[in-house]
Amino acid sequence: QNIALTYDGSSKASGITLYLDGKEMQRNLLVDNLTKSMKHGENNTHWTDLPLMLGKEFHETMDNFALDEFKVYERQLAPIEVMGIAKNKEQVSAILKTPKKDWTEQQYQALFDYYRLNFDPYFDVYAKNLIKLRAKETQLITDEKEVMVMSDLKMPRKTFILNRGSYDAPTTEVTYGVVNKILPFDNHFPKNRLGLAQWLLDERNPLFSRVVMNRFWQNYFGYGLSKTTDDFGNQGEMPSHPELLDWLATQFRDSNWNVKAMQKLIVMSATYQQSSFKRQDLMEIDAENRLLARGPSYRYSHEQIRDAVLAGSGLLVRKIGGPSVYPYQPAGIWEALATRNATSYKQQHGDSLYRRGIYTIWKRSSPPPSAITFDAPERYFCVVKRQKTSTPLQSLVMMNDPQYNEAARKLAERMMREGGTTPEGRITLAYKAMESRYPRKEELSILKEMYQEELSDIQKNPKRVTELLSIGEASIDKTLNQHELAANTVLAMTLINFDGTVIKR
Repeated sequence: QNIALTYDGSSKASGITLYLDGKEMQRNLLVDNLTKSMKHGENNTHWTDLPLMLGKEFHETMDNFALDEFKVYERQLAPIEVMGIAKNKEQVSAILKTPKKDWTEQQYQALFDYYRLNFDPYFDVYAKNLIKLRAKETQLITDEKEVMVMSDLKMPRKTFILNRGSYDAPTTEVTYGVVNKILPFDNHFPKNRLGLAQWLLDERNPLFSRVVMNRFWQNYFGYGLSKTTDDFGNQGEMPSHPELLDWLATQFRDSNWNVKAMQKLIVMSATYQQSSFKRQDLMEIDAENRLLARGPSYRYSHEQIRDAVLAGSGLLVRKIGGPSVYPYQPAGIWEALATRNATSYKQQHGDSLYRRGIYTIWKRSSPPPSAITFDAPERYFCVVKRQKTSTPLQSLVMMNDPQYNEAARKLAERMMREGGTTPEGRITLAYKAMESRYPRKEELSILKEMYQEELSDIQKNPKRVTELLSIGEASIDKTLNQHELAANTVLAMTLINFDGTVIKR
């Protein structure tokens, strides 16, 4: 069998014609929105490294088929030329031998296309100019960054109640709708996602603002006024302070949904600014602090801890936006778990190592190991509340991950450059950077003693200087005393692992 495809470069489905043994094939049009370059994954080295393959999938487990011959032509072929290539001599002869007066519309079009594509000088000039302009247009669109968005189908897909959940047993047809007991859906709302958004934000809707404010509260206190932030239904917990939740919800609505104003309102409240010190009498009657008699106390999330440490050390890159980055990660994880797509992790360098945690690449089958250690959820489904634990593995990450070791070294450099010449001043600067407070007398005394012991040991064992200062890719300030820098690095690592760095108080 001879299969041929011709394309006029129009980026339209109508510009593509398929032939089987010289005869045009019938086609069903499914998608007609080709706007970018046909080079698959032009900016993805994993794809561009692959050769052109015909009759073979790139994955070794896929079935293959045989090809005897393959030809590519530098211009669009006319139908009569395709017939000749397919050795369909009868069709070609029938067209050429038919007198002009007896030509059918199809025969006339076949010969006209052949003349136009082979001999018409004007068409050739215009076609080449058009190809150049289309190439420029395609390149402009290809280079443009895109974000995936959803849109409604022009013809909504029919939906049915399924008998016992079986997909092949539809019963009653259903359409768009909401829970009328919350708020009936007004007729002036369009029956699509826009209408749903308008229904949610309607000032008569009692649910939306309460759910959102409950989650904001959770962000600051570790739990919501209703602990079941992911369930406001019959199975959810009643709010501990229903009047407070009502008031916060109305404030949010009346502020025209001003999110920043709500954050300011919470953090400036007397409730939030209380000490988190746990009094024994309160612990006996309210261990979970549901009465809000003290300030919040819980372990920060992985991204918050990492970003805070990088910020305190001066390494954090505060650039907003851009593609995902590939910071430090133990070798071999992607190679061991990934079977296709991106199968190897290529660590980046420079600023990419110090971007905020939100930009770290996340492969669902191989998530960042340090993030998982700190209870970051795997992204197989959405969650609105993270689990919070304190485990020895988390301490292991904080004390051995290159990201934190390098941050400790850079924090030590800050201590020596900005904290003065005394251990007290340097320790105070590190405390303010990592704990957001001044050290107490007892803490200052202990850390000064620790610094002197470390400095003495490093002077006796100079190999430790290299061990402590060689971790990470950030440059080392050679103008500083390297022994003192190493001792301050140990001090900085101690503060990075201090309770106040990982626990909100």
